[in-house]
Amino acid sequence: MKVLVTGASGVVGGAAVRALIDGGHTVSTLQRGPLPESLLARGVTGHMGSITDASAVENAVAGVDAVVHAAARVEVIGPWSEFTSINVRGTQIVFEAAQRAGASRFVYVSSPSVAHAGSALVGAIATPADPEHARSYYSRSKAQAEQWVLAQNAGDMSTVAIRPHLVWGPGDTQLTTRIVQRARAGRLVIIGSGAALIDTTYVDNAGSAIAASVERCTDETVRGKAFIVSNGEPRTVAEMVTRIAYAAGAAGPRRSIPYPVARAGAHVVVAAWERTRRQGEPPITPFVAEQLATAHWFDLAPTCAALDWTPAVSIDEGFERLARWYGGFGVNL
Repeated sequence: MKVLVTGASGVVGGAAVRALIDGGHTVSTLQRGPLPESLLARGVTGHMGSITDASAVENAVAGVDAVVHAAARVEVIGPWSEFTSINVRGTQIVFEAAQRAGASRFVYVSSPSVAHAGSALVGAIATPADPEHARSYYSRSKAQAEQWVLAQNAGDMSTVAIRPHLVWGPGDTQLTTRIVQRARAGRLVIIGSGAALIDTTYVDNAGSAIAASVERCTDETVRGKAFIVSNGEPRTVAEMVTRIAYAAGAAGPRRSIPYPVARAGAHVVVAAWERTRRQGEPPITPFVAEQLATAHWFDLAPTCAALDWTPAVSIDEGFERLARWYGGFGVNL
């Protein structure tokens, strides 16, 4: 198939591009910045532009059979209007253009946070997106967009939502880079005991799951549904944070902060950030504190069965790859 991937300069979008090419598909992309040379070298056609620019989107979707929509505003703070403009309206612009262009498959890259109301998730399955109870502007806007996309599943247009959970690995500028930067600066801490079990997703597994969803999108067991993607190997927060730091040759966390203290402090920090209109992201937000102190892991069986997919890269192999990428540092605790 001819597949358009939006947000291909991001780690998840880029992984999806590589997996689709490996599967024999012809891939084009739409992203705000230049396409990485590594993807251009594999024959990918890159289009530059924003998903909120209707003319750029129309140009990018011409002639494609399927769209993987990974572009999004992922910042942890910011005006609600910016999240809705990009994550909700931008998604609608891409979908509507794809439908007019004759595409028949639309894969929306979502997040498990769209259905997380804050309580612990233990062996959970994908439940409907819940914008009302989502815990951040990012989660709420992604939940609204996912609801809308799945509601468009009808007739010749098949839609599916894929929710990769806590993606990490080489090239990841969200989870991985933030942990490494704080570890190198001596500011890496554990919220609570660090014993909460969480699922995570090695980047290549996120890409292969998205590629599988493109291929299976029209199946009745898949279309119109949401699927959680992870490695299916729950580990403690403390282990994941420490081993990511070690893979980069940095020290692990040296202290912990009680969750109530971290959450209260996060509210103060965010309020000050917004009041002073400070640039960049605050060191902690209530949502991030909650995520680091609460168990959230999932039953991967429904996803594996529906997509005919299994994660190929284990957690331990992922750490070995990450260490090599950072220059051959150790990965053991």
